[in-house]
Amino acid sequence: MSTTPPHYPAPGPGLLTPLEQEILDEYTRLLHNMNNLSTSIAAIAGTPTAKILDSLRGLERKTGLVFTLLKASVYSMVLQQQLDVEGREGEVGGGNGGEGEGYGKGEGERGDESRFD
Repeated sequence: MSTTPPHYPAPGPGLLTPLEQEILDEYTRLLHNMNNLSTSIAAIAGTPTAKILDSLRGLERKTGLVFTLLKASVYSMVLQQQLDVEGREGEVGGGNGGEGEGYGKGEGERGDESRFD
């Protein structure tokens, strides 16, 4: 329903400035949008409450899933950054000939995981 509101010509020559005409056009668009909103609200008001609640429950489930996936992604990025920093510190410290204490899957990582639960 994307209809363009009518453009009303100025009542007489030079009575309205272009800015005033633009303001009147904006008010016309606002009236059109308010009428659309009123129609939508009337349609929703006629919908049974149980149907609306069922729709909201489905939306809540989807939102919860997105939140869980986002949280897992953030945790994965933080963990990867920690491993990268620890890896660089091991290279700078050097001389260990590979991974040293705390660089594998060990107690440090399990302790970090419990913080995000």
